[in-house]
Formats: sequence, C-alpha cells, structure tokens
Amino acid sequence: MNPRRRFLHLLAGCGFGWGLCGCTFGRFVRRNGSGRVVVVGGGYGGATAARYLKLMNPDLTVTLIEPRDSYLSCPGSNETVAGLKDMSTLVRSYDSLRRELDIKTVNAQVARLDRSRRRAVLTDGAEVPYDRLVLSPGIDFRWDAIEGYDEAASRTVPHAWRAGPQTALLTRQIRTMSDGGVVLITAPPNPYRCPPGPYERASLIACYLKKHKPRSKILILDAKTRFSKQPAFEQAWRELYGDMVEWISSEKQGRLERIDAVARTVETEFDAFRPDVLNVIPPQKAGALAETSGLTDASGWCPIDPVTFASPYDSAIHIIGDACRAAPMPKSAFSANSQAKVCAAAVVASLAGEPPPQPLLINHCYSFVAPDEAISITGVYGYSRNDGQLETRSAGETSPHGDRLREAIYARAWQRNFRTDVFGY
Repeated sequence: MNPRRRFLHLLAGCGFGWGLCGCTFGRFVRRNGSGRVVVVGGGYGGATAARYLKLMNPDLTVTLIEPRDSYLSCPGSNETVAGLKDMSTLVRSYDSLRRELDIKTVNAQVARLDRSRRRAVLTDGAEVPYDRLVLSPGIDFRWDAIEGYDEAASRTVPHAWRAGPQTALLTRQIRTMSDGGVVLITAPPNPYRCPPGPYERASLIACYLKKHKPRSKILILDAKTRFSKQPAFEQAWRELYGDMVEWISSEKQGRLERIDAVARTVETEFDAFRPDVLNVIPPQKAGALAETSGLTDASGWCPIDPVTFASPYDSAIHIIGDACRAAPMPKSAFSANSQAKVCAAAVVASLAGEPPPQPLLINHCYSFVAPDEAISITGVYGYSRNDGQLETRSAGETSPHGDRLREAIYARAWQRNFRTDVFGY
C-alpha cells in the first residue's frame, strides 16, 4: 500500500487522528519548503517524529541517528520477564522508515551537539548538519541516588528498566528461584518512565509464580504513597493472586536508604529485607546527551515550550519523550508518540515560516494484570494560555470492577496499531 494511503488508513483505524493531536493533517502534507532535520534517538518518540516529518513534508531531508540497527521495545518487556513473550517480539525494525519514506538512518552514537554550528558530532568525529534537531534521548539513571546501587551493582541486581540483557537477567533469576522465595521490586519516586510499569511487572511475575512456584511472594517497596491505576491493580491482585502481591508504601517503611548487591539486602528507615530476587528500579533523569548539551535544568529533565517542544535554551532543538518536562503528561511511549506528532507539525511550520498549530495531546496505555486481562488509563492534554503550560482536559481509567477481559482484547489491537503508527509496519 502507498505510504500516504497507509497513513490515512491507520489514522482512521487507530482512532487517534489529528483531531486529538490538535493539528490539521491536510494543512501540512506537500507543504512547500525544505530543510534538514536530524532526529537523535530511535525509540517511540524519535521514530514517530522521523516518520511524521516525512509524511507532513516529503521534501524534508530527515536523518535518524540511532546506535542500534533496530530498536528493542521496553513496552512489552514485562511480558517477557513473565515468560509470556519471547525477546524477539520486542524488536522493532527501521526498514519501513528507510524503504517507504526515504528516511536516512545512521547507526552511530552522538558524542555531542555543536549548537553554535548546528552539527551533531558522532563518536567517530563525523558531523551531521541540521536546520532543526529533534532530540529523543530517553532516560538515564541517577546512579548516585541509592547508596550501594550503581551501574556495576545492576549487573547482579537488575533494574530491567531497559529491554535487553537486563530483561534476560531478571527473567533467569525468577526462573531459578525456589518455590517459596520472595521477589522484591523497588519502585522509584515520580517522575520516571512508565508509571504503571512496576505494578504490571508485579502482576505478571505473580501470574508466573502462581503457576510454577505457588508458595512464593512478591513485595513492592515503593518510594511513593500512591501509584498509577492503583484501585484497579489492587483489585486484580486480590482476585487473581490472593495475598501473593504486597505493596508497601513509603509511609509504612520510610525512605529506601541503602542496598547491598552482594548480600542482596535492602534497608529502609524502619526495616531490612533479604529477598531471593531483587529488582531495583532506580530514580531517573533525562538521557545523558541532553544533560551534556546543556538542555536540562535543576530537575534533571529538559524544559520545553509545550506548543512546539522547542528548548528554551536553543530554539533549533526540540526535545520529546521521557527526557522532556511536559507535566501533567506521564512519561510513556504513547506520550512520546503524541508529542512527536505535535513537534513534527511545529518543525514543518517553522521551516515554512508559519506559526505552529495549537497542540492537543493524548496519552493512552494498557497494563496487563494476567495474560488475558488488562487495565488502561487515558488523558487528554491541551495548552493553557493562563500559565503557558499543558493542562489536563479529560482523564479516565479502568474502574476496579471493569471488564479486564475486554480491555485485554483492546490492548492487543492497540499494541499492533501503535507499532504500525510508529515504525510503519
């Protein structure tokens, strides 16, 4: 199918067309004007930005710089940990972006941004010039936030918050744990990538343990006092897993003080734990390139103009996805996808010398609580002229007694459509 026809078909099928994104698609297709746009980072945000830039203006020269030849999806990795999916199902190819939209992909690491000369400088010294740069670097971990837990410690005590070897390590440890063992997951403070992720992980690990090691237990040691989709998660845990999953808030145990990766112990202000499997999800910040390029603030994240996602420190650089500070939007793959479309429209308008459209963004994501049961959350966000920030226009989530079987059917369709919308296949 022709790429443009496929694009229009997809919008109709997905139900999240430009009406929700606040842009008029017809206004941007075949827009006159050209320019060089470099996208750094080929995850859900970066791949969407590259794809939609070309769909909105085929005359643009779009270059996607990403170290890997394909992307390993973090959404879906909890199902891999629970043995419900093979790791190969997480691979996302850039072939469609290259073949059908003539997006140039460069498999390289960006060492630094030469902002004054508008160049992305690669680790081999090569330079890629740009008129506009879209930066989607994802997250990095605050390795100094928890005493005793650094990158070296993560090689034996996995975080599994990036898909790949860490996912495989956590999976192996759960497989080899004895029946009656304890899995302890530490959940970080806000903000962090994928707010419902730790609780979906606990649900799916519980599903595996219920079948294979039914005397085992899962503890979630949380830095927060509440969490995303909490009523629906807790109801599902009670119905599906009895008392196998226990959530412990910071109000009960206090702050997580230190971890001994060798002894596999966790100390809080009020207690100590020695689980059989320890999964530490550390506090997070914007990806390193954003920080070293002077695009972050004291929060560790990148401030942005919510209409264009341009940096206040450099109007030629737009930052999307987990790295940007776009509250009240959560840091999710779908948020990154929505931000990338708004950003692409703003870049196309800017290169044509026109004002950007007013944004209307959406986040919608599902969490599986069992292989065939899921829950979801939705938010719609618009620009507030009163304070110049994004605001929540509407929001909703699965009720504690919602139809989780039907939600799972929707979730599978959502996964397929979302992959096509981002990667084009």
